[in-house]
Amino acid sequence: MSRADTAVEPTTAELRQRLPLVSVRGLKVAYGDGPLVLDGVDLDLFPGEMVALLGSSGSGKSTLMKSLTGFAPITDGAVRVGGYDMANLRRGQLRQVRASVGQVFQQFNLVGRLSVLTNVLTGALHDAGPLNLVGGFSSAHRRRALELLDRVGIAHKAQDEARSLSGGQQQRVAIARALMQAPKVILADEPVASLDPRMSHQVLELLHEIAREDGIPVLVSLHVMPLALAHSDRIVGLRHGEMLVSAPTAQLDATALEPIYAHDEEEQDVDGIA
Repeated sequence: MSRADTAVEPTTAELRQRLPLVSVRGLKVAYGDGPLVLDGVDLDLFPGEMVALLGSSGSGKSTLMKSLTGFAPITDGAVRVGGYDMANLRRGQLRQVRASVGQVFQQFNLVGRLSVLTNVLTGALHDAGPLNLVGGFSSAHRRRALELLDRVGIAHKAQDEARSLSGGQQQRVAIARALMQAPKVILADEPVASLDPRMSHQVLELLHEIAREDGIPVLVSLHVMPLALAHSDRIVGLRHGEMLVSAPTAQLDATALEPIYAHDEEEQDVDGIA
């Protein structure tokens, strides 16, 4: 019997792991008659991986993320999220896509006067139903929210006001809120920019753990190169809207990533003189 005869066919789950949940091809974005903010960007996000998006301010990182949720115009190219063509969506489909994308922001976006538990529960509003929208969540939702708070390490803060927590703790609440959506993908836009180095590593390791254990692709935009090298499976580097780097993290080092930030200091000097 040949090796081909004894080969085991991949399962449906294994095949899905090989297919990207997000696929971007030749993406160009311009606002109105302005210049291109993104110019020919390609990107795939696969289940179980964390991809770091590197680039200076103005490189197009945030615009790329917005294109995945319909908040940036698709001037040319193709963007597919969870099987949906983002350039040709009906309103109901757009709501479905946005509900399936968990988002984590630099400024946390919590309601400070509400409890930590309530902030996490707001992640379930898209499927909570009319009764829940006016003040009540099901016991199942509450159990799930408490489980997620335990997972991110702050279940003991469930009844505290969100504004009483440290920055790192608030970001953990934001991550639990994103998970409450049962997302297909997580977008984290500069999630550690306002945190100290120790907490930055902890938050990024938490996001990486979620990607691995839950099979949820995580796209995280960062400014700091060492953080990307320490906490990602792949790195994509943008400069002035163009993709300069796209490779597994294990194949990259600081030298390989330098072109992403080349001449930044020179440009800042020129701006300062002008």
